[in-house]
Amino acid sequence: MRLPGVGLKVLRAMGHAAAGFWTIKTIFPRLNPGDQEACVHAWAGAMLQIADIELVVNGTPPASGPVLLVANHISWLDIVVLHAARHCRFVSKSDIKGWPFVRTLADDAGTLYLERGSRRDAHRVVAQMAERLGAGDILAVFPEGTTGDGITLKPFHANLIQAAIAASVPIQPVGLKFIDAASGAVSLAPSYVDDETLVGSIWRTLTARRLIAVVTFGIPQGQSRREWVHSLREEVERLRQA
Repeated sequence: MRLPGVGLKVLRAMGHAAAGFWTIKTIFPRLNPGDQEACVHAWAGAMLQIADIELVVNGTPPASGPVLLVANHISWLDIVVLHAARHCRFVSKSDIKGWPFVRTLADDAGTLYLERGSRRDAHRVVAQMAERLGAGDILAVFPEGTTGDGITLKPFHANLIQAAIAASVPIQPVGLKFIDAASGAVSLAPSYVDDETLVGSIWRTLTARRLIAVVTFGIPQGQSRREWVHSLREEVERLRQA
């Protein structure tokens, strides 16, 4: 992409992020939960348009909660993409609480935070998730525990799935992938793994050729925790390859 076009896209994305921050600080407190969700959904869709990313949604997103969405994890962009496909509350690592601007956006999108590597905190979050599911929320988790390259699916961790068992609610698998629109091949532009920086990943995403974000919703299911973690991983693997 030519430099002037990149510069304009970056400025528009920064302006849209700033507008979202302003909305959260000034308008959100006066909105009911349904209107807040609609606002986040619209904001995420507009951000994808600014970034020249086409959203393709396959399958049927949940019309309402309670349900736990289980998806593979590729990038920071996954959260924007899923919000654009169907508003939900995320369970995220507490690292982003140290990013003031991003934390404000995450807080008001209803994010639940999990301390990295803390078994005790995992129990707290599972209880909090079960409470929110019991209240009818749609929650989303990335059971790989970290981002992958978008090609190989990492093993799933079962602890967060316990919340759905405790609340007796279904789990719906979701497959995510990013495609180069010109070639149809899987794109690594949005990846955010290993030593890659957030700024570098954002820059690569905004300077890439047109991308397609594919979100494929599977059929909600319910089993024991151990059966869930294996069957869900198999289903997410199938959906992201679809």
